[in-house]
Amino acid sequence: MPTQLDVVSNKPARKGAGKVGKNAVGKKRAGNPAKPSAEPAAAEKGARRKERMERIEQANKITVTLQTEVRKVLAAQARAEGMDMGHFMQKLAESHIIDRAPEGDPLAAQLTARRGVVNHVVKLAQDMKAEGGFDEHFILNVLKRAHADAGFAKMYGTAVTEAGDNPKQANRTRVAMNQQLGRLIKRAVGAKSKRDDAGKIMRAQVKDEVITSYTLLDKPVA
Repeated sequence: MPTQLDVVSNKPARKGAGKVGKNAVGKKRAGNPAKPSAEPAAAEKGARRKERMERIEQANKITVTLQTEVRKVLAAQARAEGMDMGHFMQKLAESHIIDRAPEGDPLAAQLTARRGVVNHVVKLAQDMKAEGGFDEHFILNVLKRAHADAGFAKMYGTAVTEAGDNPKQANRTRVAMNQQLGRLIKRAVGAKSKRDDAGKIMRAQVKDEVITSYTLLDKPVA
């Protein structure tokens, strides 16, 4: 039987809600109408932004039905590269664009840089594990070592730079890229997410690092 596979883009939905300052005048003066509150306008703007991002997310979601034998071959190739099927299918789609793009195409350049970032991080994670460097902070440690290399840092900058030099969009792209790298690092070394006594996945928050948060890892039981 054919297998249905959902492929979703890795851009996170945007959150929006503006802060509303307090009115400096405590009471309304007689004869002067009160100024309309900024809160409804901010809420409406946030709702429109959320709706727009939801439409984009739905447009980026593609359902593909594969022949069972095809799915098995792709799944085996994905495992061999330390990737799950979603990321592997994304890689195939990006390769199609890169291979057919004209010279100097900015999207192809960005996708090529992302490909280089992913390959570098996966290989580095496997090497660090072989060196005995695995611990619960493995995701942070791998990315710190990766960014210490000037060539990687430059490639990473290209990978997360969006057209139009939009800082907010670039930040969202950076967050999505880091989340993907965290998942790939975990899968590349066969690790599991660390959980507390209640079974909740444990995460760490850090400052002044290449990432601000990451999942703590456990080695799988042999």
